[in-house]
Amino acid sequence: MTPNLQSQDLSGRITGDHHELPVRIYYEDTDFSGVVYHANYLKYFERGRSEYMRLIGVHHHQLAALDEPLAFAVSAINIRYLSPARIDDLVCVKSRLNAVRGASFSLDQWLERDGQKLAEAQVQVVCIDLKGRPKRLPKDLQAAIKARAGEKAL
Repeated sequence: MTPNLQSQDLSGRITGDHHELPVRIYYEDTDFSGVVYHANYLKYFERGRSEYMRLIGVHHHQLAALDEPLAFAVSAINIRYLSPARIDDLVCVKSRLNAVRGASFSLDQWLERDGQKLAEAQVQVVCIDLKGRPKRLPKDLQAAIKARAGEKAL
């Protein structure tokens, strides 16, 4: 029997000025010592950004379906590892939009376990066409992102 899950159940939730996405750490996420392999934090942050965008109404499939298809690409990321996540941990990926420009936006993201920050990242995301060239965000998507970034929208 399949549980009756709503997509919002899987997408986390928006709390105040940020998005929260719970993630369980599995064996496949860890190295030989039971600690999360450093590159997997990129995956957690990607999931957090994708679900945040989904909850504010920005969907990847909508970008791909435009007459001139668009996509998001990370143009810069800076990660600082503070404390290890381990197998079976329940962690929370938190994401906060910082600034929006014509073709890009930036976020702060962090991973917590029981309120302890394990890693933090500053991320720059750019909207691109399928040839990899930067393109302005469509007005409706830009408005949805700006609404969450508040006064920090440029």
